[in-house]
Amino acid sequence: MHHLQVPRTARYALLGSPGPAVREVWVVLHGYRQLAPQFIRRFRDLSRPWRLIVAPEALNRFYVGDPSGRHGEESRVGGTWMTREDREVEISDYVRYLDLLLRHVEGGLPAPVSVVGLGFSQGCHTVARWAAYGTSALRGMVLWGEVLPPDLDLDRARDRYASMRIVSVQGRQDVHVTPALLERQSGQVERMGVTLEERWHPLGHLLEPETLRSVAAELSMA
Repeated sequence: MHHLQVPRTARYALLGSPGPAVREVWVVLHGYRQLAPQFIRRFRDLSRPWRLIVAPEALNRFYVGDPSGRHGEESRVGGTWMTREDREVEISDYVRYLDLLLRHVEGGLPAPVSVVGLGFSQGCHTVARWAAYGTSALRGMVLWGEVLPPDLDLDRARDRYASMRIVSVQGRQDVHVTPALLERQSGQVERMGVTLEERWHPLGHLLEPETLRSVAAELSMA
């Protein structure tokens, strides 16, 4: 197979306005089958004059539902950051995309800001790879409803992760995150020699509002 890089248009959603008051930027990455405009609504309680929230949308969209049926205005659309097909290229593309987006957003701000990346579900693997392989300097990373990707290059991630605060947030009723996955993540963290803080909420595979507000307060520079 051959590859050709082509220009394309990505979309993203914002909560807040770029301006002189902004000191903190949160880049929040949605999960599988989600889209940015709906996902960013879950962060409304975090909106502050000094905090800009950016929700990039995955470059791959698809119709959610019966693939054999006709698709019209009522058909639901979802997004995915990648599939197993041509996966290394997909990873490289979204890491480059997120770096470009952050530079674009920071270009509208008058001073350097503190950047936190949050990934929910499939977005956890995305933010973890971006933090490890990209050029953007994150002060904090939140892994919510998933764990570090199994194929994470620990040698590349080690130095990048050492300079950031990493928080893992899981639901006690979340069947997606098993003890085996948490154990694997603990092994990765131990081999890298970095610190990962664990937080738990009582519900399932979702962004629980009270815990989200608590984590934001912990990571805030305000």
